[in-house]
Parts: sequence; C-alpha cells; structure tokens
Amino acid sequence: MLIGQPNSIVSSDRPPRAPGVLRLMLKPRIAWSALKVSMVVGTVLNVINNGDHFWTNHPVNLWQAALNFVVPFCVSSYSAARNQVQIARGD
Repeated sequence: MLIGQPNSIVSSDRPPRAPGVLRLMLKPRIAWSALKVSMVVGTVLNVINNGDHFWTNHPVNLWQAALNFVVPFCVSSYSAARNQVQIARGD
C-alpha cells in the first residue's frame, strides 16, 4: 500500500453486517410501536401501582410513575429489534 493512499480493500466474502440492536431500537417504526405499547401498559401499571394515591389526592412518586412507562418501552423496543436481527440472520 502506498503512503497517502486510502485503504480501499473490501472483503466480499463476508456478508454485510446487520445493524445493532440498539440502533434498531431507535428506528422510528420500532420506537413508535414501542411508544404506543408503553402508553397502554404504563397507564395500566400506574393505575395498579398508584391508584390509591390518585383517588385520595396523595402525592405520587414521579420516579416510579415514569419507570412504569420507560420499562415497557425498553422491553417492547428491545424485543422488536431482537426479532429483526434474528430475521436478518435467518434464525
């Protein structure tokens, strides 16, 4: 290889690398679907976990209320992204 020349060697034996799970989790189609799932599941979890606080006008733990939405989003988007990786690999 000459000095100053870019390395233009491309291996054609390897299949193209599939995008990572995290990158797929953030794709708009997967993220939007996961957001819809987390809104439904998070609302149900908040009613179950904080229902007595809502009905009696007591303060709600905002950290717990937020996690009731974040966790279902992460689970749903990870599951969808992992499924896409498995389909791309042919598993």
